[in-house]
Amino acid sequence: MDLKNQRVLVTGADGFIGSHLVSELLPQTSSVRALAFYNSFNSWGWLEDLDPQERNQIEVITGDIRDPHAMIELTKDIDVIFHLAALIAIPFSYTSPAAYIETNILGTLNLLQGARKNGCSRFLTTSTSEVYGTALEVPITEKHPLQGQSPYSASKIGADKISESFHRSFDLPVITVRPFNTYGPRQSARAVIPTIIGQLLAGQTDIRLGALEPTRDLVFVKDTVAGFCKLATCDEAIGHEINISTGNEISIGNLAQNIIEIINPSARIVCENNRKRPKSSEVERLLGSCQKLKSFTGWTPGTTLNEGLAKTVPWFRNNLHRYKTGIYNI
Repeated sequence: MDLKNQRVLVTGADGFIGSHLVSELLPQTSSVRALAFYNSFNSWGWLEDLDPQERNQIEVITGDIRDPHAMIELTKDIDVIFHLAALIAIPFSYTSPAAYIETNILGTLNLLQGARKNGCSRFLTTSTSEVYGTALEVPITEKHPLQGQSPYSASKIGADKISESFHRSFDLPVITVRPFNTYGPRQSARAVIPTIIGQLLAGQTDIRLGALEPTRDLVFVKDTVAGFCKLATCDEAIGHEINISTGNEISIGNLAQNIIEIINPSARIVCENNRKRPKSSEVERLLGSCQKLKSFTGWTPGTTLNEGLAKTVPWFRNNLHRYKTGIYNI
C-alpha cells in the first residue's frame, strides 16, 4: 500500500514519538488528523513545537481515547490509523493501575471499534518491548513469551491481545508495532536518558538513578518513526507483531557514564532505592531482534547511540527550562 493518497490518523500525536511521526507522515500522505489529549489549557503538547508550516497542514482534534463515541467520530473518513496514545510511565503504573487499564486496554478497544465500524484499511497499534519482561533468551524475537512484570506492561499485553483478536475475529488489518527503548528530542522526563541529561545540564554532580545493571536496546526516534512508516505500507505485515530494535544493548550504568563524559566528566552516579522497581518487576535485560522488520521492509537502524546522543543532548540544552530536573519524575 502507498501512503500517498491515504488519510491518516495519529493518536498520541501530542507526545514524544507521535509528534515526530506526524512530521514524517505529512509529506507522505494525503492528510494527517492528529489526536491530542484534551486539556483546559488547549495545549497540543509537542505538536506546538512543529514548524508553523507543518502545523498548519495538520487537522488537530483534542479528545480522550477512553470515550468510545468520540473515537467512532474521530475515525470517520480515515484510511490508516497509527495508534500511539497510551499511559507509559512504569513507576506511575504502580500507584494508578486502573488508569492504565482504562487508557491502554479500553482506549485501544474504542479505537478498534471505530476502525472496524468506519472501514479503515490499516490499523497500527503501538506495543512496547516491556511486554516481554526480562529476556528469557536473546535476541528477543516476536515469539518470546509475554510477561506482565508491571501494571503498565500488563495493560499493553492486554491492548496487544485485543488488537490481535480484532484481526482474527473481524479481519481488521492490524499490525502490532513493538518499539524497544526509543529516545531523542522531546522525550518525557520520566525516561532514563532525559533523567540523566536533565540532571547534568542543571549542574548537578550527583546523578541520581535507580538500578544500573539492567540493559536496554536504544532506538533513536527518527529510526522508530521510519519503522512505523515502512510497516504501514507493508501488506505482508498485517496480522503480525513486529519489533523495532537495534540488536544492541547497553546497561543503564554504562549509558549514564557515556552521557556524563559528554556533559560533565566530573559528575558521579548515585543509586537511590526509591528509583528502583520492585525486584520481581524489574526488566533486567532487553535486547531485540529486528530481523522480522528487516525481512518485511528492509528497515535497518540508521543512527548509532553516539550519533543519537549527539543530536539529543543539544536539544535538551536548548529546552531545559521545560523540564523539572530537581524532582524524580514518575
